[in-house]
Amino acid sequence: MHRRTSSRRRTALVLSATALVAVPALTACGSDAHPGAAAVVGGQRITVSQLETRVNEVRDAQQAATTDRAQYEEAIAKTGGLTRNTLHTMVLDRVLHRAATDQGVTVTRKEMQDMRAGLEQQAGGAQQLETAWLAQYSVPPKRLTESLRTEIEAQKLATALGADMQTPEGQTAFWKTLGKASKELNVDLNPRYGSWEITPRSRLVEAKTPWLKQVTQQQPAAAQQTA
Repeated sequence: MHRRTSSRRRTALVLSATALVAVPALTACGSDAHPGAAAVVGGQRITVSQLETRVNEVRDAQQAATTDRAQYEEAIAKTGGLTRNTLHTMVLDRVLHRAATDQGVTVTRKEMQDMRAGLEQQAGGAQQLETAWLAQYSVPPKRLTESLRTEIEAQKLATALGADMQTPEGQTAFWKTLGKASKELNVDLNPRYGSWEITPRSRLVEAKTPWLKQVTQQQPAAAQQTA
């Protein structure tokens, strides 16, 4: 039962790079109007300090998960764009939440618990799931529940929109909704972290965001445990 649910979760929201070509770019207007801010979303600042804290959480988790310096350096090498990707993910998550809220989507604690329980069963335990999420998505254990909440929110948003994410039409409807939410929030990204847009070549597409993984990329390590 959990395997079928996870399969639907993995395939419902995956996007191909070609699908992003037709999607209008989200608001991209970085400026220096907000000193000390990495980004401003809906008038609320994501400070450079907050961003650094999130990055340090990942680095600390990577260090704790490795047995020697060489493994830790390898983990760092694999996540060289961590700061920029982390910020883009933080912004995108807020945009998604706004879009979901506009559609009346809510996520319950039970839904998060059920998803986590199912994934833990597939991964072979809580620690294995945490390790997989860290390695695959650069999500530290302390942020795992938050990450799963976003996954559920994205899935329920697609359902609320009647968007079949396996079709170009469904993907376009989904991203059009996010584009509207982004404009409402007036996303302003500090140019030192790139621009705010969605294109096949954008850093956003490369970001390790669980619900934004492309179907052609490797499945989460947790899911591979079921094979």
